[in-house]
Amino acid sequence: MTVSSPYAAALERVPVREEAVPVLGSTTRFWDYGDRDATTTLVLVHGFRGDHHGLEPVVAQLHGIRMISPDLPGFGASTPMTEAAHDVAGYGRWLRAFVAASGLSGRVVLLGHSFGSIVVAGALADADTAADAERPAGVVLVNPIGQPALEGPRGVFTRLAVFYYWLASVLPERLGFALLRNRVIVRVMSMAMAKTKEPALRRWIHDQHDRYFSAFSDRRVVLEAFRASVAHDVSEYAARIPERTLLVAAEKDDITPIAAEYRLQTVFPAAELVVIPEVGHLIHYETPAAAARAIQRFVAELAEERP
Repeated sequence: MTVSSPYAAALERVPVREEAVPVLGSTTRFWDYGDRDATTTLVLVHGFRGDHHGLEPVVAQLHGIRMISPDLPGFGASTPMTEAAHDVAGYGRWLRAFVAASGLSGRVVLLGHSFGSIVVAGALADADTAADAERPAGVVLVNPIGQPALEGPRGVFTRLAVFYYWLASVLPERLGFALLRNRVIVRVMSMAMAKTKEPALRRWIHDQHDRYFSAFSDRRVVLEAFRASVAHDVSEYAARIPERTLLVAAEKDDITPIAAEYRLQTVFPAAELVVIPEVGHLIHYETPAAAARAIQRFVAELAEERP
């Protein structure tokens, strides 16, 4: 049964072009939304086990901005990297190389959601801070992972996830791959994250996870990325990110509690925090308009500071 997107009409109004570029041995596919001649380009990095589709509800709400949204190597339509591991350091190298290969002009703003927030933070913290021409004008982190996942309010749930991925790693290849893509487990994950009480929106969220949450290339890639997602968090890197940063956090996030997001804000040299009420770890699905308003305002302020 087809489940219609509540954001389809808005997204259809946004021009989009699908392209690909080789980066560290990965054929990285990306979607180029909006006006190519816009003065600001937003490079979006999606979360663990997702692909570019997950951030499209936010893309649909933004105006006057060019948006480049790649599938992380090994996920979605992008092939795995052959010249780097699929961990924070490897994805950081990939992101810096991807932005350089894209040949973007004007202001560039990096946006990371969930695991993507760790990738963006790691990429910037490990980059040459003296190479100003290669640094972004600003940074946006949505549902940032602000503390170790095992310390979150659902630490027990995270430990179960650790066991699940461990089991998938020790089973024979075919069985392990099947376990990782098990639709019942994917649905349980989806139900645990969704906070909305709207039946139609919940159905659509579950449908999105059914469609895209298992779109990874192989077991090795998803296991490498999972280990990275639970072994690192943004707080490790925040102090080494001098750019003005916007944190868009959720009041009811089960992975990083809001108190930890307030602490994370203080670690950055220049960060502001916007808290969206009555939502959890799925800001991009449940409240994309609120996130987009914060991003749009942030980008406008960057334009005033750096015309």
